[in-house]
Amino acid sequence: MRTQVAIIGSGPSGLLLGQLLSNAGIDNVILDRVGREYILGRIRAGVLEAGTVQLLQQAGAGARMQAEGLVHDGIDLAFAGRHHRIDLKSLTGSPVTVYGQTELTRDLMDHREATGGRTIYDASDATPHDFDTARPFVTYDKDGTTHRIECDFIAGCDGFHGICRATVQDRGIRNFEKIYPFGWLGILADIPPVHHELIYANSERGFALCSQRSRTRSRYYLQVPLTDTAEAWSDAAFWDELRRRIPADVAERLVTGPSIEKSIAPLRSFVAEPLRFGSLFLVGDAGHIVPPTGAKGLNLAASDVHYLFEGLQGFYGEKSEAGIDAYSGRALARIWKASRFSWSMTTLLHKFPDSGAFGQKIQEAELDYLVHSTAASAALAENYVGLPY
Repeated sequence: MRTQVAIIGSGPSGLLLGQLLSNAGIDNVILDRVGREYILGRIRAGVLEAGTVQLLQQAGAGARMQAEGLVHDGIDLAFAGRHHRIDLKSLTGSPVTVYGQTELTRDLMDHREATGGRTIYDASDATPHDFDTARPFVTYDKDGTTHRIECDFIAGCDGFHGICRATVQDRGIRNFEKIYPFGWLGILADIPPVHHELIYANSERGFALCSQRSRTRSRYYLQVPLTDTAEAWSDAAFWDELRRRIPADVAERLVTGPSIEKSIAPLRSFVAEPLRFGSLFLVGDAGHIVPPTGAKGLNLAASDVHYLFEGLQGFYGEKSEAGIDAYSGRALARIWKASRFSWSMTTLLHKFPDSGAFGQKIQEAELDYLVHSTAASAALAENYVGLPY
């Protein structure tokens, strides 16, 4: 098989890149080691920056998001028993859109199928080869046979544990990483959200987040030690602890119900440099991970796609290599700014093992300054809604 761009990974970044390329007449094939239903079974976040929303619309897969997504003009910061609203729209001119990543992925899959795009699921051992030569190719196994796809470029959209970054570990790549000493215990439940916008809560007992997927489906999180397991937390214990970490007036409005999904996600910050190795490009989680506190993971994957698509479009449309040459530098500049913001939000809102009472008071003082200073609120809002591409 021959294609122009081989994409390894059919998560949001691979699907979005593939659709933009197809729309521009650039042939591509997407490979994934698992099946469609397995991918759609993964629960992920869903706060979308305006740039991500625009890319989905550009891809032609934004109709359901436009109809069902929840536009949020602000967020709440809760601390010391009170909560304060940060008006994102008035401070920056932009809102964010809450739309589950699972639904976004489904929309991209359906649109790719409807427009004739090629996706090969259950393609095990998909591996990039000769990406430092003029004849790169990808191999994969399916139905007991090894297949080969010759291509011009390879996009590694295969996630943090994928083969693409592992393949270049001995080629001068640098990994920067911070592991946080806690995780997020998350519950998904078919209950109305406690608030129409997200609430980020700092408390002496630890961080909590009141989030949502729709007007009838809620997502809540608690900071927990890495030694905890989801199975050790009953639904009742989760709701009781959440009430202790959010302001009393919010806790009184909380509607509870049985969880339909419960899991613990460890938190880490990770960036790989560079993101280009010959004709191989790392995209999304293959090249970077941020803690979910700043709602940047999916949005950074989208900005990577934006930069790479621009580069490939310039290569095929204008015979220029300027865009693909600039991809790594442009993407990393935005990645590091978002990593700084996510680290800052994580540091500000979570309880750290060695922080003590003094650390708690410093966090509360910083939060109090942030919500009462227009300049500080504007800086937070600018980062939260997304820096320009």
